[in-house]
Amino acid sequence: MPAEKKPTGSVWTRERSRQREQLTREQIVAAAIELLDAEGVEALSMRKLGSRLNAAATSLYRHVAHKDELIELVVDEVYGELDAPAAAGRDQWRTAVAHTAAELRAMTLRHPWIAPELGQTGLIHIGPNALRMSSGLLAQFEAAGFPAAERDRAVGTLMAYVIGIATAEAAYLSLIARSGKTEREWVADLRPALDDASREHPRLREGSSARRDADPRRIRDEDFDYGLDRVLDGLAARLEV
Repeated sequence: MPAEKKPTGSVWTRERSRQREQLTREQIVAAAIELLDAEGVEALSMRKLGSRLNAAATSLYRHVAHKDELIELVVDEVYGELDAPAAAGRDQWRTAVAHTAAELRAMTLRHPWIAPELGQTGLIHIGPNALRMSSGLLAQFEAAGFPAAERDRAVGTLMAYVIGIATAEAAYLSLIARSGKTEREWVADLRPALDDASREHPRLREGSSARRDADPRRIRDEDFDYGLDRVLDGLAARLEV
């Protein structure tokens, strides 16, 4: 017999507990974010979170059925740090979208653990803060003149770029943080090995040498802006079709 299919579940599709509890959902989410920021997603467990709140893990299960539901809640709470995407006219859509993209990247770098979790919660986010951001982005692309059939894809393309590059940056910065060094120190220490490894690859050596004395954070900012401009160039070209 085929295995019984489990219903597609989400913390947002389940009725919220109305009983008076020792803990509130908001307290649980705030403590989870503090734990994640301090120790990373590997450290998150219902038992450890309960200890942090001086409560039994069973108290948490009255609000969330399992860890995946907790992840849904904390991801949406972090989305709430973003400003609502600003309304934009046809001539200002690109500036408005770029601002939203930069905020999303900054949010991810403030909470490096969130990058892989954005994928774990799925491509469709139905939390209120995520919906508010997505709706605002759709309005920006509508103001630009994108037809209804392309707006979702335009938003998806933008999000794929921003989350993709921010995920790589977050992993890189987490590696540096574990070393106990600053980014400048880490890059400077790696420089001799990089120079030696690229000795037989002149194209790589040329690009590396050109940025030798640049602030690594500024390089990351400039690289992000370059890629974002190219994504927006491609989207803007659709308006000329």
